[in-house]
Amino acid sequence: MRLAVIIVNYRTPALVTECLDSLDRQLERGKDVAVVVDNGSGDGSADDLERTAQENGWQGWVKIVRAERNDGFSAGNNIGIEAVDAEAYWLLNSDTIVKEGAVESLLAALEARPDAGLVSARLDSGDGGRQTNCFRNPSPVGELIKGAQTGAVTKWLQRFDVPMPQSDEPRECDWTGFASVVIRREVFRDVGPLDEGYFMYFEDVDFCRRAREKGWRILHWPQAAVVHLHGQSGPVVGATEARQRRPRYFYASRARYFAKFYGRVGLWTANGCWLLGAVLAVLQQVLGHKKDHFCRREFFDIWTNAHRPLRTAAWRDASRPPPG
Repeated sequence: MRLAVIIVNYRTPALVTECLDSLDRQLERGKDVAVVVDNGSGDGSADDLERTAQENGWQGWVKIVRAERNDGFSAGNNIGIEAVDAEAYWLLNSDTIVKEGAVESLLAALEARPDAGLVSARLDSGDGGRQTNCFRNPSPVGELIKGAQTGAVTKWLQRFDVPMPQSDEPRECDWTGFASVVIRREVFRDVGPLDEGYFMYFEDVDFCRRAREKGWRILHWPQAAVVHLHGQSGPVVGATEARQRRPRYFYASRARYFAKFYGRVGLWTANGCWLLGAVLAVLQQVLGHKKDHFCRREFFDIWTNAHRPLRTAAWRDASRPPPG
């Protein structure tokens, strides 16, 4: 196969159907395939999707794979990748709609840049805006920016700020989000699969760092556009925007990332930097210069798995709803 599109579904069959419909006229029959991994939804999603594929005549290019349980985003994608042999794999969120010409453009980018192991598309919002999809690596110092979220601190530590400025031209970055990214087969051979120690979040940063260590470039290609209905495939975005408590797995993934690439001391340093930034933010709030931006219990939740951040099954506990 030339291209395998991997879509992980967890109780979002309507979103997956809309995504597949946007791919219908862009994938070349016999060369491209879409693999939908139902991540143990347990709600009839897989049956619904198989029925939809049959009704629309998609059986020739859509393959439904059933996972026994929901082991997370990384695990679901790994199952899909193992299900088919292709020259490149397009990891695509279920809450995306592929704009016309995106497939052709991304394949052209792979051909034009043989040094690029990963190529991401531009992410447009449903309201016509644009989402950032080009980033610097999260670092302990960068956590001070996240904790403070004030203009002065961000400007002072700009080179550590994770989001990079948006651009209409192709550009390289440290990492790109896996809501939409094409990865060459050779990269998986060099790097291995996605780290299943992450239930959800930070697996994209992790994989990009490992790919760059092997000499691959991460390329953002804004000529290819995908609409990303941000937050509809999981609860973290909605909780963050509403300043509600995020799921434990978010903080478990964060802890795993910092411990893996900066060591346990680096994780504790990252937490300390975040707390310092948060104190600065609280002082500004007291003075009336800033509104509250913290999620509920965030001051406590950043310590999730701080003592054993790399244990393989950490996310199994962290994926359970928090008490209270």
